[in-house]
Amino acid sequence: MAFFTQAVDVLKILVTAIGAGLGAWGVINLLEGYGNDNPGANAHVR
Repeated sequence: MAFFTQAVDVLKILVTAIGAGLGAWGVINLLEGYGNDNPGANAHVR
């Protein structure tokens, strides 16, 4: 039973790490949309 407990703990860590990575990637993508390098990305502002 200890094996399953350890496996669940590892899965919790993996899911948390993947979620944090996806969240950071989403924030970076949002911030990139406000740059001046791509005028088409913020066309909704006009």
